[in-house]
Amino acid sequence: MKKVAKKKAAGRKASTLAKKRAKPARTTAKKPRATAKQPSTATAQRTTVATNAGKLCFNHAMIYLKDVHRGLEFYRDWLGFKVIEDFRHEGKSVYARLHAPGGEGTIALHQAGPGASVASDGVRLYFEVPDLDEFCRKLRSRGFYFTQQPQVMPWGWRHAYLNDPEGHEISLYWAGELRMKKTVMKAAQQAAAR
Repeated sequence: MKKVAKKKAAGRKASTLAKKRAKPARTTAKKPRATAKQPSTATAQRTTVATNAGKLCFNHAMIYLKDVHRGLEFYRDWLGFKVIEDFRHEGKSVYARLHAPGGEGTIALHQAGPGASVASDGVRLYFEVPDLDEFCRKLRSRGFYFTQQPQVMPWGWRHAYLNDPEGHEISLYWAGELRMKKTVMKAAQQAAAR
C-alpha cells in the first residue's frame, strides 16, 4: 500500500508541475484586453494599406520651395502641422514631411533646384477645417492675411483662401455633409441665399 500511495503522490506532483509549466503558455496565448487607447499612426497606416490593397491611394502633396525652413515654419506654426521629418544638408532644411493636425494627410516640402520655378499655377491645396470661421479668426488675430475671408461658395462649401510664403494657393474650407456628394450649383446657390 505504501508503494501505491508513493506512486499516487509522485503522480500528483508530476501533474501539478505539468500544470504550472503549461500555465505560462496559456497566459501568453490569451487575447489582449481591449483598451480605450487609440491605435498608433503606423497601425492606422497598416490598416489603411491592408484595407485598400490593390487600390490607388493618395499619399501626399510635394511642395517645392526656395526656402524649406520658412515653409516648414508656416505649415507648422500657422496651420498646426506636426513635423515628421526635417532633413538638413549642411545645416539647412532641404526636405521636410509634415502630418496634418487632423486626419491622415501629409505634405512634403522639397528644396527647389537653383533657378527652378516654384510657381504652382493651376494647383491649390485644400485643408478641411470643421470650425473654419474660428480657425481663420485665430489666424487673423495673429496678423495673418487672407486673400478671401470665409464665405459660402456657389457649390455650397464654405471657403477661405490664402497663400503660403512662396505664393502656393491654399483653401481652408468646410463642406460638411456635402463633401462626398455631387455638387449641384443651383441648390448650393439657394442654400447660400438663406
